[in-house]
Amino acid sequence: MTAVVLATACALVYGTADFFGGLATRRSRLLAVVVLSQFSGLVFVAAVLSAMPGSPSVEALLWGMVAGVSGTTGLLLFYRALAAGTMSVVAPTTATTSAAVPVLFGLVSGERPALTALAGVVLALAAVLLVSRAPKGAAASAPTGPLLSALAAGAGFGGFFILVAQAPHDAGLWPLAGARTVSIALVVVLALITRRTVRPGPGALPIIAVSGVLDMLANMLYLLAAQRGLLSLVAVLVSLYPATTILLARFVLRERLRRLQMGGVVMALAAVALIATG
Repeated sequence: MTAVVLATACALVYGTADFFGGLATRRSRLLAVVVLSQFSGLVFVAAVLSAMPGSPSVEALLWGMVAGVSGTTGLLLFYRALAAGTMSVVAPTTATTSAAVPVLFGLVSGERPALTALAGVVLALAAVLLVSRAPKGAAASAPTGPLLSALAAGAGFGGFFILVAQAPHDAGLWPLAGARTVSIALVVVLALITRRTVRPGPGALPIIAVSGVLDMLANMLYLLAAQRGLLSLVAVLVSLYPATTILLARFVLRERLRRLQMGGVVMALAAVALIATG
């Protein structure tokens, strides 16, 4: 039950972080958003590390670093898709892919959830698909570029979920420190090579900082959930984060949502209940 609560909370925080990330990419250049949000997340995890149980080890840091490469690739592609596409379409597309990869990995590696939990997994994936339905007219006019970027971003996030969960359970949050350090280094190098500025746009810095802190908080919740539950269940619960994103997009940005999307939100809640009882 603890893993279910942590994973569900993670989905709520991830969805909110992605909403702020999408807003930030509309006010600043992509690399500026990524570098500054990642840095704010690193400062946050550094402040929390001393208060959390766990000790650093070479194995934990290495798993975190490898996961950081995968996650950073996914993040760059995801923010690129958010900036060019419709937020309520891009986020669920990425989530579907990022859920499928670790769920399949967990099942192949020998995880055997209860039947009710498996039913919840199926319902959750269906919920994400419903949530991903675009408003009328959007699907026909949506460019393929953002969609492909969203799919690739999902693969990167799925790889992050798998890799960071391989770190020793007694490592605490140290794998996230390794992941975030590598991600910042990669993006800074990319900025230097491409000679692109990392200066935020006017008024964008607070939004970027909030996005980075929330993203790291979600990573913490995910790691704690993965240490206490099955990867195939935790990952699919985390993948429900687009429900938060689309609701924020609906009420803050006034993006139109179809009834199927709202039905997907209801199905997501039912999926959480099934997985919790399993």
